[in-house]
Amino acid sequence: MASAGKATDHDSTAVSHTETAEGRKTIRRAIGASAVGNATEWFDYGVYAVVVGYITANFFPGGDEGSGTLWALATFAVSFLVRPLGGFVWGPLGDRLGRRKVLALTIILMAGATFCIGLLPTFDQIGYLAPALLVLLRLVQGFSTGGEYGGAATFMAEYSPDRKRGFFGSFLEFGTIFGFALGTAITLFLQLILGDQAMTEWGWRLPFLVAGPMGLIGLYLRSKLEDTPVFREFEDDAEAQSGAGSRIKDLATLYWRPMLAMAGLVIALNVANYTLLSYMPTYLETRIGLTADGSLTLILVGQLVMMCLIPFAGGLSDRVGRKPMWFTSMGGLFVAAIPMYLLMGTGFVGALIGFAVLGALYVLQLATISATFPAMFPTQVRFAGFAITYNLATAIFGGTAPLVNDALIAATGNLLVPAFYMMAACLIGMIALPFARETAGASIRGTELPGEPTAAERASAR
Repeated sequence: MASAGKATDHDSTAVSHTETAEGRKTIRRAIGASAVGNATEWFDYGVYAVVVGYITANFFPGGDEGSGTLWALATFAVSFLVRPLGGFVWGPLGDRLGRRKVLALTIILMAGATFCIGLLPTFDQIGYLAPALLVLLRLVQGFSTGGEYGGAATFMAEYSPDRKRGFFGSFLEFGTIFGFALGTAITLFLQLILGDQAMTEWGWRLPFLVAGPMGLIGLYLRSKLEDTPVFREFEDDAEAQSGAGSRIKDLATLYWRPMLAMAGLVIALNVANYTLLSYMPTYLETRIGLTADGSLTLILVGQLVMMCLIPFAGGLSDRVGRKPMWFTSMGGLFVAAIPMYLLMGTGFVGALIGFAVLGALYVLQLATISATFPAMFPTQVRFAGFAITYNLATAIFGGTAPLVNDALIAATGNLLVPAFYMMAACLIGMIALPFARETAGASIRGTELPGEPTAAERASAR
C-alpha cells in the first residue's frame, strides 16, 4: 500500500509542478494530447449525427423516410453495444501496461475506422453489403471508444494538480465539444458551397476523411509524453503491483459502491449528452421543421457557447466541489426540460434559446467528468473501473437515446419525449449523487480510494 506520507509528498510536488516553466509545458502537452484525441473520437459522433439524412439516402434507401432514419440511428446506436467489451479489454490493459500505450492504439483504431466510412461504397453500388460494412466500422469505433474516453480522462486527471483537477480536466471536455462543433461546422460549410445534391452524392464523405489527419496529430502528441506521474509512481511500488491482478479481478466486489454511483451519474450525463448533441439535429429537422442549414447553424452556435463555458465550470468545481455542480445541473435540466422543448417548437429563435439554456445547464456536468469519475477509483483499477462502468451505462442508456427518442416520438406523436427522457435520467442521477464521494482537492495517488483515510491515517487515529 502507498503510505500517506508518500502520497502527500507527491501531492505537494504536483501542486507546485505548474509553478515552473517546464511543469507548465508538460501540463499543456498533456492537455493537448488528451483533448485532440478526444476531439477525434467525438468528431465522428458529431459528423454522423449531422449527416444522418445523407447516411439514410446512401445506405438505407427505399421505404418511407422515417424508417430509413430509424435504421440510420440504429446504426449509430450499434457501436455502443461493443463499448463495454472495449472497456473490459482496454481498461485492465491500461492499468497493467500504462495509459499512454492503450491511448495510442485506440486513437489509431478510431481515426482509421472513421476515415474508412468516408470511402465506403453505397447501397446502390454493392447492395446490402454497404450497410453491413458501415455497421462493421461502427463496431470498430465503439470497441476503440471503450478504451479511448476512459483512458483519456484518467490520463488527464492523473497529470493534473489535485487542487486544479477540475480546471485542467475540463479541457478534455472542451475537446469533446470541439469535435462535435468541428463536425457540424465542416458539414455546414460543405452544404453551403456544394448544395444538397452534391452533398448526397459525394460531399458527405469529406467530413469523415478529415478524421485521418486528426488521428495522426493526436497520435504524434501522445507519443511525445511519458505516462502519467501517478501511474509511474504505482509502477515503482512493488507491493502495490503485486496486488493489482487480484484487485482487478475483484473490481465488482471491492468497488461496487462507486461503480453503482458512477453508473447512475453516467445515465444522467449521457442521456442529456446524446439527446442534446447527437439527436438534436435530427429532431430539429424532422420534428420541428427547421431547414438543414438552419438546424446546423443553431447547433453550432450552441456548441461554441458551451465551449466558452467549460473551463469556467471546471475551475468553479475546484472551489465549490463536484457534487454541487452535478446537483445544480441535473436539477436544472429536470426543471427546464419541458419549458425549453416547448420553446424550441416556436421556431428558430426559440429553438436557439432553448438549446442554449439546456446546453449551459449540461456544461456543469460535462466540465467535471475528468475530475469526478477517475477520482472514484484507486490507481490500480482506475482505468478499468472507469472504462467498464462508463461504457456499460452508456451502451444501455446513452448511445440508444437518439433511437429511443425518435421511435417514441413516432409511436406517440408527442414532441416532448426527449424532455421526459432527460428528466427521468436526471432523476436517476440525483438519486445516485449522495452515494458518490466528494473528491475536489483530494489526492488520487496510491491504492486507497481517493477521499478516504489511508491505512496510516486510520492507524494514527486509533
